[in-house]
Amino acid sequence: MNIRLFMKEHMAYVLFQFILVLFIMSLYWLDGFRNIDTAIYSVVISTMLILSFLVGRYVKRYSFYQKILSQPIEMEAALQHNAKSPEQEQVEIFSQSLYRLYQNEVQALYANQNRHLQFMNQWVHQMKTPLSVAELLLQEEGEVNKKSLQEEIDRLKRGLDSVLINARIDTFEQDMQVEQVQLKQLVSEVVSEHKRLFITHHVYPVITIDEKYVITTDVKWLRFVLGQFVTNAVKYTFEEGKKVFIEASCQNGYVLLAVRDEGIGIPSADLPRVTKAFFTGENGRKTGESTGMGLYLAKEICEKLGHELTIESEPKIGTKVSVLFKNQDAVKRGELVDADIENGRCDESL
Repeated sequence: MNIRLFMKEHMAYVLFQFILVLFIMSLYWLDGFRNIDTAIYSVVISTMLILSFLVGRYVKRYSFYQKILSQPIEMEAALQHNAKSPEQEQVEIFSQSLYRLYQNEVQALYANQNRHLQFMNQWVHQMKTPLSVAELLLQEEGEVNKKSLQEEIDRLKRGLDSVLINARIDTFEQDMQVEQVQLKQLVSEVVSEHKRLFITHHVYPVITIDEKYVITTDVKWLRFVLGQFVTNAVKYTFEEGKKVFIEASCQNGYVLLAVRDEGIGIPSADLPRVTKAFFTGENGRKTGESTGMGLYLAKEICEKLGHELTIESEPKIGTKVSVLFKNQDAVKRGELVDADIENGRCDESL
């Protein structure tokens, strides 16, 4: 098998050498040199030299052929360093680089699959609660408490939105439409969508956003991010009568949106990890409803859109989540053609 592979690889070389010898012999013949013995001697010597070269090359490449023709038991066995020539060394370097790239891609794929599986397991477990409550409400005699039933339906809707966003985050670029958005209008719509949540917890939104602020973003994805901020702000505000402040300002020429609550705050030890996948922290264990994915998805979406997300918090005082709408690659990916308007600018010209 080794010899057969070697001959296939060098057949063109042998044929070329044979043609070259015939060509040289033909030149001597046409020039009047007709000594047959010399011609035979030249052919024999050329043949011996070619065979010597091929034998030496085969011996040198024997271990290489053995490796590529054998069935490797593990990937590392195929990457052993036994090259004998610069070409083989370069092939091994390329194979190792390709293997490292393959490992990174496989690890990323496994990480995504594990993240999806873990999230689905947590989500299914948490969705049992509103379903059970809804069933109990329907089983009660008399008129159904529509308010309580609607609250559980809202919890189901928020859970469905989270699982859909988690499923689509890996194909973000295929489901993105960048456009100019009137910030106050968008925030008002998000607050209106969560009005029952505010009413149930007796927490009140305070929107302080000038109508002049126009940002460039994807409405659907940003709506989920703002909804997550609002939901967390209300959910972790345990005292009635507190407020959630939603404000916009201009910072270094760009729009800065801040959602600030008067809730329990985030412990300093948990603050650096609140955007990690599945991290619930001390507050999440208190409520028992946290999947640890809300702020993680919000962080991922903001990074893909080119927005800058920051979180500040102080226990027993509150939490402030801010989004800075800076220039971004997402505008280019969305093929926004209006070159006169920079994303998130809050200059007087806007």
